[in-house]
Amino acid sequence: MIVKKNINLWGIISFSWFHMIWLPLWALIMATVYHYFHFEWMKIPWLPLSIMGTAVAFYIGFKNNSAYDRLWEARKIWGAIVNSSRMWGTIVKGFVGNQFNDAPQSEAEISAVHKRLIYRHIAWLYVLRDQLLIPTQWEHLRDSHTGWVKRFFDSRKNRFGIGMLGEEVTRKELNLLLEKKELEKVINFQNTATQLIDNQSQELKKLRKNHLIDDFRHMELQQVLNDFYTHQEVSAAASIRFDEFCLRFPFHHPAAVRNDSRIHGIEP
Repeated sequence: MIVKKNINLWGIISFSWFHMIWLPLWALIMATVYHYFHFEWMKIPWLPLSIMGTAVAFYIGFKNNSAYDRLWEARKIWGAIVNSSRMWGTIVKGFVGNQFNDAPQSEAEISAVHKRLIYRHIAWLYVLRDQLLIPTQWEHLRDSHTGWVKRFFDSRKNRFGIGMLGEEVTRKELNLLLEKKELEKVINFQNTATQLIDNQSQELKKLRKNHLIDDFRHMELQQVLNDFYTHQEVSAAASIRFDEFCLRFPFHHPAAVRNDSRIHGIEP
């Protein structure tokens, strides 16, 4: 997905320079071979070319429409996740407190609860992105590319995917966002993202038991968690990969995590 407002010439060249080199070079070689070596068998009549050109034009038109629909679907899901994430941070800070507690807890304890809920959600974002990057069975990405071809495509993914595609990035950030005991438990689940949302729900249950939230706030917070389940399922069902819609995810970098946490008054 293109997330910039403008596309400059250098951006086009940096993305397609390889094709801009080999295509003219290949055409020059073929024209030279045909002209100087008189390879008449290389001639193609204009009629098949015109028919093929018409067919290709229709095909490209349908593909463009399909690509735009897919991009717009990804944009809507991306926007929904961003809005729900901001809502979660806001209502966690606004709802969780001593309003209904006969034995008020200290500000440090309340702040620790806010931090834990928000940081666990940021961990969910990292895990969700990582799960969407797993190739499906019909893609065969890891099996088809070997040698220099694999290295070439990996370098392009790292360059145009802001270098955040490696699994080690997610694991590094999870170590900063989750407690060690919780991380060791959830990382072994097949669907870690779903388990993190479940952990959030269990934490809300404890908060209700400790009278840090009332029934109404409990339901409102749980509804946001249900929305995250919906966003996760829609993303997976649509097979929308991270490099198509999350290149500028609001929590894609540690600095962004710190900045967004400060917005909600949570110091890392």
